[in-house]
Amino acid sequence: MTKTAAQTGIPHSSTAGDARSIAPGLILASLGAIAFSGKAIIVKLAYRYGVDAITLIMLRMLFALPLFAVMAWWAGRGKPALSFRDWLGVVGLGFSGYYLASFLDFAGLAYISASFERLILYLNPTLVLLFGWLLYRRRATRPQVLGMIVSYAGVLLVFGHELWTGGGGKGGGAAAWGAFLVFLSAVSYAGYLVYSGEFVKRLGSLRLVGLATTVACVLCILQFVLTRPIDVALQLAPQVIWLSVLNATVCTAVPVLMVMMAIERIGPAVAAQTGMIGPLSTILMGVVILDEPFTAWIAAGTVLVIAGIFVFTRKGREAPAR
Repeated sequence: MTKTAAQTGIPHSSTAGDARSIAPGLILASLGAIAFSGKAIIVKLAYRYGVDAITLIMLRMLFALPLFAVMAWWAGRGKPALSFRDWLGVVGLGFSGYYLASFLDFAGLAYISASFERLILYLNPTLVLLFGWLLYRRRATRPQVLGMIVSYAGVLLVFGHELWTGGGGKGGGAAAWGAFLVFLSAVSYAGYLVYSGEFVKRLGSLRLVGLATTVACVLCILQFVLTRPIDVALQLAPQVIWLSVLNATVCTAVPVLMVMMAIERIGPAVAAQTGMIGPLSTILMGVVILDEPFTAWIAAGTVLVIAGIFVFTRKGREAPAR
């Protein structure tokens, strides 16, 4: 029996022509997820040269600033100027979604593996649901509750193994602290997603992302200027500079555009499902590039997290996107 569009998650009927029409969107979503997942790998590589989180995130945002500023300008052409209320919202969302979330993520990566970091961040949809329940009393469905339980069980499984083995030689306490920082990063970004809906409707997603990330770039640069001597930047290893350029472009600005373009072609629900390739690509790159161990614990935790998120977001594939 032929599956319906709702069952497959494809916006139109499941014909060969439709499959060809959504192929570019699926490719963009996949490449965007892989590029995003490469951020953790680059950060771990840069840490090998003795750079700290504040300096590293400053470099990433410094090189990304022109790209996001152009993005904001391009998306805002011919549109009304922002009101004072709009600017307050943009600044708040930029602080929560891109400055604070990025800083906490970079800081946490100094203590835990890239694979574990990606699993924690992948819990983001469940945190958005929790925010919705706390703020708007939105009820969770049974599949959502089941998906949350399975996903958090997977993260706790890997977390327990990290504590037991001493967090890759840094000690169980360090692993716990790193996991806590990355989890706070996920919470901060979930807050951005919850509150950004109103502003997306008024400003448009691309304009909002461009403006909010520009604000975050300025905040990261300001944080470095206020907390670090300027000559610190002059003493950095050349490898750190080039890794930061790669992080700002290939793993930050480019995947933002890819995911936006993918959502326009296949919708947010299918794009989110395609994003499940992210944790897998992070684990693969961590093993190949960083020589991180791939254990049965990590494999089991990854399967649980991805399975849980699949169940959790299944409703999004069978109903119109928010």
